[in-house]
Amino acid sequence: MSRKDQDSATPFTLDRIDEEIIRILRHQGRITYGKLSALVHLTPRPCQERVRKLERHGIIRGYGAVIDEQKVSAGLSLLVLVALSNQSGRSAQKAFEARVIACPEVLHCQLISGTFDYSVRMRCRDMEHYRTLTETWLNDESLHIDKLVAHPELTTIKESAS
Repeated sequence: MSRKDQDSATPFTLDRIDEEIIRILRHQGRITYGKLSALVHLTPRPCQERVRKLERHGIIRGYGAVIDEQKVSAGLSLLVLVALSNQSGRSAQKAFEARVIACPEVLHCQLISGTFDYSVRMRCRDMEHYRTLTETWLNDESLHIDKLVAHPELTTIKESAS
C-alpha cells in the first residue's frame, strides 16, 4: 500500500493550525509557504509538511483559479434544478451524473435533498442553446427526468474557489 493510500485510509483530525491553513488557502491558494507559515506561526518546513499531509488525506483536493465566465465568453449562466421520476432508481442517477460530467456546458452539479434531486450550474451561449441541450436530456428515457426548472443568473455577488 502506498503512503498516499495509507494516509487517505487513516482517520485524520484537524487541529487549530490545520484549520487556519485551510482557511487561508481557501482564499489565497497561491500564497508562498513563507507567507503562509508566518500567518499560522510555524516555520516554513513544518508548514509545508502540514499542507502536503492535508493533500495526501484528500482534504485539499487541488488548486484552481476563480474565473469570471462573463469576461471569458458571452453567454448565459443558469442554475437548473432537476427532478428525476420517483421510479427512476440508481441507474437513472448514474446515467444523469455521467451525462452532466461529460457535458462541457455544466460547470457544477450537486446531488441535493428536497423536491429536486440535483442542482446544476451551466453556461450556455443563449436560451436557445440551453433549450436545445436540455431537450436532448428530456428526450433521453434513460435519464428519467421528471422536471427541469431554470433560473438565469443575473449577477454574481460572491464566489470563491471552494
